[in-house]
Amino acid sequence: MSDDLRELYQEVILDHGRHPRNFARPADANREAHGNNPLCGDTLTVWLSFRDGVVADVGFEGRGCAISVASASLMTEILKGKSEAQAEALFERFRAMVSGDSVDDGEDSAEADRLRVLAGVRDYPMRIKCATLAWHTMNAALHGADQTTTE
Repeated sequence: MSDDLRELYQEVILDHGRHPRNFARPADANREAHGNNPLCGDTLTVWLSFRDGVVADVGFEGRGCAISVASASLMTEILKGKSEAQAEALFERFRAMVSGDSVDDGEDSAEADRLRVLAGVRDYPMRIKCATLAWHTMNAALHGADQTTTE
């Protein structure tokens, strides 16, 4: 990775970490889950508003490191308009990307490109749990679980 690209990725993470998008509970949320990373203390709640089979709105609140908050912020921007199956596929793709597993750049390559700013965490195993906290929490909300951890 070039130094310019690495610097751009750091800027995106810092911007989302300092100015998280969708940092609120949607008024008509009908699914929610609370996530916790017991290793570092990051904690957040993800709310989803499903209407007509798609994510109409999504938001989160909580506290955590820049990577945790940036990941949640990016996730909320990408999930709007996605079906439950598409949201699950994004979760699996993101988890594989940050874990260093192979990633299929299929039809959602625009989303994969946006999430690639967090791919560097694969070099820091402790940070993988920070980056995936919001995604595990969203997945828990999709499946009706009200709690999840990154253990």
